Amino acid sequence: MNLAAMIDHTLLRADANKRDIENLIAEAKKYEFASVCINSTWVEFAAQQLAGTKVKVCTVIGFPLGATTSESKAFEAKDAIAKGATEVDMVINIGALKDGDSVLVEKDVKAVAEAAKGKALVKVIIETCLLSEEEKICACELAVKAGADFVKTSTGFSTGGATLEDVRLMRKIVGEHVGVKASGGVRSLDDMKKMIAAGATRIGTSSGVKIIEG
Repeated sequence: MNLAAMIDHTLLRADANKRDIENLIAEAKKYEFASVCINSTWVEFAAQQLAGTKVKVCTVIGFPLGATTSESKAFEAKDAIAKGATEVDMVINIGALKDGDSVLVEKDVKAVAEAAKGKALVKVIIETCLLSEEEKICACELAVKAGADFVKTSTGFSTGGATLEDVRLMRKIVGEHVGVKASGGVRSLDDMKKMIAAGATRIGTSSGVKIIEG
């Protein structure tokens, strides 16, 4: 199993500067990670730097709160894809999910899925730490129905990250044909192996180098 090819090498801090992004990209090239996951302001630069490599450019949409409109999320996705992103990780409308407004949640995901269709993978961040089990199940079902390629546990910017229990639940709900990304708190080789055993097919982490060397 090629563990590096399952890692989204992530740097989403607000204070990340160009040198930080250059270092991230250099590490991603060296270890052949699946992608670099960065804020959209860096997408065009990363796409230029990673041209001709296997490393994908992943960015985040409606991040980290998910509380922007479906239209603005769709625009964000189109703009990022035009600039070179080939994977987009969007945050669902968490408040709408908690209100039981499944129509809005599905519409929200679908807007991004349609913007990305044929051009980029869509990963849907459900922010598990803020949800009940029933809400996690609902979020996964709606994401799949709306055309998501992956469901993802967390932004890493809320009250908690990925847990084995959540990854197992998400895998059970989405079945074998949709990816599960564990993100937030995966910091060691042991953590990563446990997440994969639980059903994760992609890992979002800022500790990719430590994990692969670990």
